[in-house]
Amino acid sequence: MDPDDVPSPEDLVREHTVYACVMGSRAFGLATDTSDTDRRGVFLAPTSSYWHFQKPPTHVEGPHEEQFSWELERFCELALRANPNILECLHSPLVEHCDATGRELLALRGAFLSRRAHETFARYALGQRKKLDADVRAHGAPRWKHAMHLLRLLMSCRDLLRTGELVVDVGDARDQLLAVKRGEVPWEQVESRMNLLAEEAGAAASGSPLPTEPDTARVADFLYRARRASALESSP
Repeated sequence: MDPDDVPSPEDLVREHTVYACVMGSRAFGLATDTSDTDRRGVFLAPTSSYWHFQKPPTHVEGPHEEQFSWELERFCELALRANPNILECLHSPLVEHCDATGRELLALRGAFLSRRAHETFARYALGQRKKLDADVRAHGAPRWKHAMHLLRLLMSCRDLLRTGELVVDVGDARDQLLAVKRGEVPWEQVESRMNLLAEEAGAAASGSPLPTEPDTARVADFLYRARRASALESSP
């Protein structure tokens, strides 16, 4: 890499993506004919690009519609914090691109999982629940699509804490979740289901097979080696 040639954000995504997948309803098994295709990815900024005053971005939106990517270090930081969106990205069943670094990242999926997921998933769910409750107060009904996705998230959290494995596809729950999206299930029943799922997740947390903390050392070693390999590639 020429010392004066710093990749643009778009080039970082186009030329340095190590992992890319489809997320959203298509990954969850909840897609319909009108569903968007949400693409998420991870890029490894060349190590030499950090040897400038202007550092590479931690994330890039685009260059295509419904596309969003994180730089590898930022992605790992968020995954270690058990960010729900990031963890689900790592476990998407719809992988579109994965190079050698990406395959090693996927091999580390278990290192990111810990009981921290209960707190982060629950915190995210609480924020979404407040929005739904506000909609009900203002309009008499929630945004049903958002209610469906909150149920899905709560189910995912409970099952992760129970089994130690994160499964993105909703499987047999598809029909009942889509019924919620269509507004066919009374809000009182949806609300009751949400409360029950939250209670079940809380009960599963203390006896979860997940470790208390993620394996930060393994992830740090991976990131160091990825940065070092990139630096060696750009050496004359």
